[in-house]
Amino acid sequence: MTTESELVRAGQTYLYPNYRQPPFVFVRGQGSLLFDGSGKRYLDMYAGIAVSTLGHAHPKLAQAIAEQAGKLLHVSNYFYNEPNVRLAEKLCGLSGMDRAFFCNSGTEAIEATLKLTRRHFFSKGEAERQRVIAFRNSFHGRTLGALAATGQEKYKDGFGPLPGVSHVGFGDIDAVRRAMGPDVAGILVEPLQGEGGVLPAPPGFLRELRALADASGALLLADEVQTGIGRTGTFLAFQGEGVQPDVVALAKALGGGVPIGAMLCRKFLQEALPPGSHGSTFGGNPLASAAALAVLEVLENEGLMVQVKQRGEELSALLAKLAAKFPKLVECARGRGLLQALVLREGVDARKVMGSLQEAGVLLTIAGGQALRFSPPLIVSKLELEEAAAILERALSTYA
Repeated sequence: MTTESELVRAGQTYLYPNYRQPPFVFVRGQGSLLFDGSGKRYLDMYAGIAVSTLGHAHPKLAQAIAEQAGKLLHVSNYFYNEPNVRLAEKLCGLSGMDRAFFCNSGTEAIEATLKLTRRHFFSKGEAERQRVIAFRNSFHGRTLGALAATGQEKYKDGFGPLPGVSHVGFGDIDAVRRAMGPDVAGILVEPLQGEGGVLPAPPGFLRELRALADASGALLLADEVQTGIGRTGTFLAFQGEGVQPDVVALAKALGGGVPIGAMLCRKFLQEALPPGSHGSTFGGNPLASAAALAVLEVLENEGLMVQVKQRGEELSALLAKLAAKFPKLVECARGRGLLQALVLREGVDARKVMGSLQEAGVLLTIAGGQALRFSPPLIVSKLELEEAAAILERALSTYA
């Protein structure tokens, strides 16, 4: 296979057809840009679904991966490895948590969170506390445990029944209060629903959940897979609300493109999963840990979180302008930091608009059916955001 068209044909023939890839192949990237096999340039405004924190081919990340690959790739969790120990210490310091368990993805981090929650109460002699309260329109992953917590039926079709979770309206604290009971072990919440359409929690909602969990003895579980690692302008989105959860699930942006997930928890939960109760063969391997350390080093030392706040304000202004210009097409603009969306009205074909953007060289994703989601690399420039917004404006003008 030497041409892009041959690679596309091979992909269509041999890859399992559960995705809808367009007929081109990405071959390289640089910063916030991607290039396909024909040399066409694309503005990456989705960063591999909020994964490529430092963009593409970042020299410090590439160097850290290359150096670690030349030293040690894997030893398993039967032994300590230096990058993983250093990463655990760094994450606990940045998050205000006390212990770190490593895995390979956000779904696995949520699975670990759910298992920790149930096992904690089992070890306390409260085995009846197994139920988790989660929220409609949420997304927590695709394995059966994470899927049970996900509040969107379209992801569950054909995989049920999935018991053990009660779903209530996102932002409705009275509904949470009514759903509480002596069998509730935890409340699982995204501070901003990403896949659900880029929906921020209402002001004060997370603080109210914290108070409700404390009053009932349940755990507050934070899904920061899409919002963590500086995406909203603070290391954790929960920190922007001044709220400390009991457990935090991280992944996506943590490795800058290298698969890694983490479950962080407070000290009182450190004995809930004793040896043999949970594990991950590849979790915390030296390569992924070295990549994550490089990401965190750039995040801290190069002021990326301050930059995210500035770029987020600029993106918010650009999207608000588009919403005002196209009121018949656009319902609203919303989000926080560098996780924002332009929400199209019902009846507007979001996939058609996204296809037009793709043709014009801008990559976005759709969330919640009608939201054009922006989740660019955290190193994105103001000029790149302006270019993307200008192309989106042209696409909407054509649609109108």
